[in-house]
Amino acid sequence: MPCELSRIPTRREQWALFAKNFFQHPKMLGSLFPSSRFLVERLLRKIDWNEARVIVEYGPGVGSFTAEILRRMRPDALLIVIETNPDFVDFLNCSFSDTRLRVVRASAAEVKRVLGEKGLTRADFVISGIPLSTLQDREREEILRNTHQVLRPGGALLVYQFSTRALPDLRRIYSRVTRSFEPFNLLPAQIFHCAP
Repeated sequence: MPCELSRIPTRREQWALFAKNFFQHPKMLGSLFPSSRFLVERLLRKIDWNEARVIVEYGPGVGSFTAEILRRMRPDALLIVIETNPDFVDFLNCSFSDTRLRVVRASAAEVKRVLGEKGLTRADFVISGIPLSTLQDREREEILRNTHQVLRPGGALLVYQFSTRALPDLRRIYSRVTRSFEPFNLLPAQIFHCAP
């Protein structure tokens, strides 16, 4: 999708874009602030970068994780980011020129269709910061089940949340769920490593 912005926003404008969208859609973002570098580092250390060839990110926002994933990825890997918010889609398309990145405006529940359109059936890792506890039960179930179906054996869903409310659903659908915690984030974040 082409860039719809006249220029890439400054860091302050990025924060303003994030804040504006938080106030317009608080249930979609879950936090007023983008993820801290501490949260990004703690979550991404769970990825085997030598093996990861297809990575999917749900709800990338202004790309706090996206930029670091691209920095660590193999040259032949692919990152597919799935975002529903058109402001963030435009921002991502204008901010990143990496040919390994695909920005798709869709719901995370459509992950099987999105991968299929790229000629893929499986992902090695899926990263999600979508506030699962604020979603309707049916949508949350669809996202978690469809994600489970696209993960390759040995892959994982990596989820960061600001509460543990989604934990029972994760444990019900995934065979093994481990937790960690990142205090240096606004808000402090729970991290769940979910093996299919």
